[in-house]
Amino acid sequence: MSDDRPTSRNPGKKSFFERLGDAFTGEPKDSDELLAIVHAAHKNDILDDDSLRIIQGAMNVSDLHVRDIMIPRSQMVSLELDETIKQWTSKIVSSGHSRFPVFGQNPDEIIGVLLAKDMLSLSLKNDFSESDMQKQMKGIIRSVTFVPESKRVNVLLRDFRSNRNHMAIVVDEYRGIAGLVTIEDVLEEIVGEIEDEHDDEAVTNITPNGAGAFIVQALTPIESFNEHFNTEFSNEEFDTIGGIVMHEFGCVPKRDDTIDLGDLKLRVTTADNRRVRAFEVSPRID
Repeated sequence: MSDDRPTSRNPGKKSFFERLGDAFTGEPKDSDELLAIVHAAHKNDILDDDSLRIIQGAMNVSDLHVRDIMIPRSQMVSLELDETIKQWTSKIVSSGHSRFPVFGQNPDEIIGVLLAKDMLSLSLKNDFSESDMQKQMKGIIRSVTFVPESKRVNVLLRDFRSNRNHMAIVVDEYRGIAGLVTIEDVLEEIVGEIEDEHDDEAVTNITPNGAGAFIVQALTPIESFNEHFNTEFSNEEFDTIGGIVMHEFGCVPKRDDTIDLGDLKLRVTTADNRRVRAFEVSPRID
């Protein structure tokens, strides 16, 4: 008996995975050829925009170092060991973060990391006095991981996964505290910006950095930047100050690249090979 039943699959139409496989049959010799094939697959509608962005991000991660994606020290939200429980609670609630480096006697002495959930769990036990609570808080501080600025981001991600850590403190060549990096910072390089309910506050954040300088997030709206620095940059072409900075550079600038905008000097403090994240703003000195 012959089997003449029609198949549900159209034999003339290839599946997504078959088409993707066909796109890679050219056996690329290096990352540039592989990237060209990926772009060709996107152009031929084998990959959508999101898939292209994720593949590009995954390929770019191996070229990045921790210094390229870390949160600079000036922007770290940290706790001090001798602060009161009320002070800790205020910082935790206002920042919206879940992990906090805890400093000891000096700014370069990080003794551990506090998880907000640990503090919440301890706070629910109302039988502690203030002094007892302070002692208990010191007991829930977890160990901290230190990584050098030069560590590659793909290696860091592998370490995060194997050690089940979500945060590491970044140190410079002299073992000074340079900043911190989280697993979210790494994942954002692959999948793009991961926003939560606290990001709107961070986007407009302009924080003093000492000596009359400020750290400005690249996503700060131009209106907020103008209001703070008494400037008159137009928002007709760009919505954020980062857009203006990228336009003026004419390319994606690197860390420590500088540019003058009117009476201000801008120095890139955080950037990767796709975008600027933050920069330092100070008065221009001719």
